[in-house]
Amino acid sequence: MLAAIRRAQTWAERRLPALTRHKRPESLPIVLHRRRVYIVPTAFGAAFTVLLLIMLLGALNYTNNAALMLTCLLGSASSASMLIAFRSLNGLKLTAIRQGQAIAGEPMAVHLVFAGSEHAHASVHADMNEQTEAFSIGPHGETVLNLQLDTHRRGWRPMPRIKLWSNWPLGLFHAWSWLHPEQSVLVWPRPESGGPPPVVPGEAGRQQRLHQGEDIAALRAYRAGDPQRHIAWKHSARHENLLVKDFEQPEAQEEWHLDWRQLAQLTPEARIARLARWLGEAETVGRPTSLWLPTEDIALGHGRSHYAHCMNALAQLP
Repeated sequence: MLAAIRRAQTWAERRLPALTRHKRPESLPIVLHRRRVYIVPTAFGAAFTVLLLIMLLGALNYTNNAALMLTCLLGSASSASMLIAFRSLNGLKLTAIRQGQAIAGEPMAVHLVFAGSEHAHASVHADMNEQTEAFSIGPHGETVLNLQLDTHRRGWRPMPRIKLWSNWPLGLFHAWSWLHPEQSVLVWPRPESGGPPPVVPGEAGRQQRLHQGEDIAALRAYRAGDPQRHIAWKHSARHENLLVKDFEQPEAQEEWHLDWRQLAQLTPEARIARLARWLGEAETVGRPTSLWLPTEDIALGHGRSHYAHCMNALAQLP
């Protein structure tokens, strides 16, 4: 009995890949062909077929050649629409998946890159996680489809199954196929909502100092002794008091050397959440940071790429 079931499963994998392929994800690129595209009549198509049968019986019963010709023409158009619906998916190729950036609990933008074959692919729909987006591709063309992927926890999140379907051109037939890419996207950890700042050696507690610069940093209220050339006359005209151009600017931000080992009193997930919050705060003000983790030692840096590198490292911690 067990051997018979295995033989049936093997036969299904070989002969019905579009129905069973979701059990084994595939590597990119994924190409749709005739054994992966299935087609059935829609409700409208079934009703239209019944109408054609009634027209055919009436034309034969009354020997009405014009009605018979109209019925045959409509039947031919229906058969052609079935082929067109099939060709809308046949030859379509998923070539790449590009992920955006998101912390756990927020939707992540996922960009699916589709390429066409030698013929056009019109009115194709993609369903993923209760989202539906339509697109069309010309002969040998390419398009990028943007969808949102839900995230619940940090780390690698496998891509879900994607359904491609089309009712083009008359809505009489529904053609569909399934894609299950063997690819995962990386979800960043959620930062903690609040907590203490990191301990900075030396000048802990001092956030910034001010020095005189040449560029305007802000506007402030006039104080006795301020030079008249610093008064912002245009802005003062819209206020009751005089406003003065302030040329004091913050010095370069102090460096934060974030270390996993300094948070030994916290659980691993709490450590990750706190480090993520500190990285976010440093990114907001442009503060240089370094990060030591059991799996990686990230040197001092700042900017969006450095922040993404650190968050990726946190997301991949066991």
